[in-house]
Amino acid sequence: MSPTPAHRPCARLRRWVYVVTVTLLVPLAAQAASFNEVRGVVHDAEHRPVSQAAVELQAIGSHWSASTRSDPRGEFAFAAVPVGDYQLNVGRSDFATTRLHLTVVSGAAQPLHVQLSVGEPLETVTVSAALPPTAEKFTPTSLVDRQDIELTPGAQRTNSLAMITDFVPGAYFVHDQLHVRGGHQVSWEIDGVEVPNTNIASNLGPQIDPKDIDYLEIERGSYGADEGDRTYGVFNVVPRTGFERYNQADLFVSAGNYAQTNDALSVGSHSGNFAYYASA
Repeated sequence: MSPTPAHRPCARLRRWVYVVTVTLLVPLAAQAASFNEVRGVVHDAEHRPVSQAAVELQAIGSHWSASTRSDPRGEFAFAAVPVGDYQLNVGRSDFATTRLHLTVVSGAAQPLHVQLSVGEPLETVTVSAALPPTAEKFTPTSLVDRQDIELTPGAQRTNSLAMITDFVPGAYFVHDQLHVRGGHQVSWEIDGVEVPNTNIASNLGPQIDPKDIDYLEIERGSYGADEGDRTYGVFNVVPRTGFERYNQADLFVSAGNYAQTNDALSVGSHSGNFAYYASA
């Protein structure tokens, strides 16, 4: 029986999937797995604490930023920092500015030790460093950002798995299933919240469009008890927020054999404390 006119709009609407992300620069009481705390101690060459040092954390791939000052013990902290790559700038009027490049991943991390050197305030000391994990847990992690996805041929397709197979050791696609470390039971999360899925390897493609991903954090072993004992890979998606755009929109249109298409429309922007991103 052919659909009635009243049924046709509903059938068309079911073909669309909408993703909306709204971000506020406020502390979060409960941190999801896509966030971590960045904290540390500022000291001089003789390991004496430096108070009232200006500390700024700036995302490398977007306009997200936060700032604070060290306390009398030289300590500083940023709560609820999203997973990603950052630049940490630390300075004071009587010291040269120290600049560190950090990669923030989910899970507990040890505090940073930032040493300031005596010099002109305009001088800059650049240090490349990772946010060291604690000794309690070590999970092999791969971090793929949206620039990696954009520069990888085919990775932006809606059902593409190239953002995983091209960057994750031991990941490959065979028998119509994604395998990681020899198994095909995987879990998808969005900002640390697991996407319910009761079927083993039933989804051939990602749970979210690669074009909507800011960072993809892939864990492949040494999981906590909450992940289960048969999980070979955990894909934690950090959606795009809009902090990487200023009143911008992207339109993707494509066509292929067998009526295949990969259409997408997204818009996003931000102010100092608010950002939005929407895609269809």
